[in-house]
Amino acid sequence: MRRLNVTRLREIAQRHGDKTPYAFAKRTGISTSSAYRIHSGETQPDLINALRIADAYDLDIRTLMDREDDDATDEEPAGVAA
Repeated sequence: MRRLNVTRLREIAQRHGDKTPYAFAKRTGISTSSAYRIHSGETQPDLINALRIADAYDLDIRTLMDREDDDATDEEPAGVAA
């Protein structure tokens, strides 16, 4: 699973002059309320908004994401017979 690295996002946004969630929202086209929640780390962007962020800052989307360990990856998916 991958999650948005909020610290990295803030650094990239600030390098582009976007020091506030409002400026981030204006550049990316994400709603202001969503931008505040994403910027604070309260929520993760959906795929569409993650792509908007990457496009707005001319980045590969993977640049914004960190891999998160998923303990369930070693188990067989539900319904799969061994």
